[in-house]
Amino acid sequence: MGDVLMDIKNAIINGQNAIVKEKVAVALREGLNPVDILNSGMADAMVEVGRRFEQGEAFVPEMLLAARAMQSGLTILRDSLMKAEFKATGKVAIATVKGDLHDIGKNLVGMMLEGAGFEVIDLGTDVPPDKVVAAVKECSPDIVALSALLTTTMSSMKATIDALKTAGLRDSVKVIIGGAPITEQYAQQIGADGFSLNAARAVTVAKDLIGEN
Repeated sequence: MGDVLMDIKNAIINGQNAIVKEKVAVALREGLNPVDILNSGMADAMVEVGRRFEQGEAFVPEMLLAARAMQSGLTILRDSLMKAEFKATGKVAIATVKGDLHDIGKNLVGMMLEGAGFEVIDLGTDVPPDKVVAAVKECSPDIVALSALLTTTMSSMKATIDALKTAGLRDSVKVIIGGAPITEQYAQQIGADGFSLNAARAVTVAKDLIGEN
């Protein structure tokens, strides 16, 4: 790996926004392929952060700092990726379900997915089933990712999956669910395609579902 890509990777891992921006700009000036900057600099960094999280060597605050640093680099890289006709790994519509206003988990998953090369459509919090259905119709995502932090809003996940079935869209999209009270058993019970215990694992699950792993 080139020195500048290693610098980008290390700066993301350490949550250093300004250095990430600076080094991404340097990499582009040096003529590096923007796809390589994304994959070898940014995505590799987030994989390492995810590994540290799963091993208990890093925690949610460190993941958030790294994800925000990665986002700061993406703001500079995005135009170059578009010019390079970069094909996203896949498209994910992400939402915190109706009745739930918590967004840290959703935002972290969205940033991790972007770092892994997914196009992310953030529908926000307190999202009713019909808004998810409308987004699937309009944007044709590969995956719908639903988050809930409250046990009282878990039922909104089932309502959303049922709404996709009623609209005749369920077979056209994979559904991942996650959040503190969610279990794999509950995911199976309501007919979700995947379940993730944390943001790092969500990327792996998403890639598995669309055959990228």
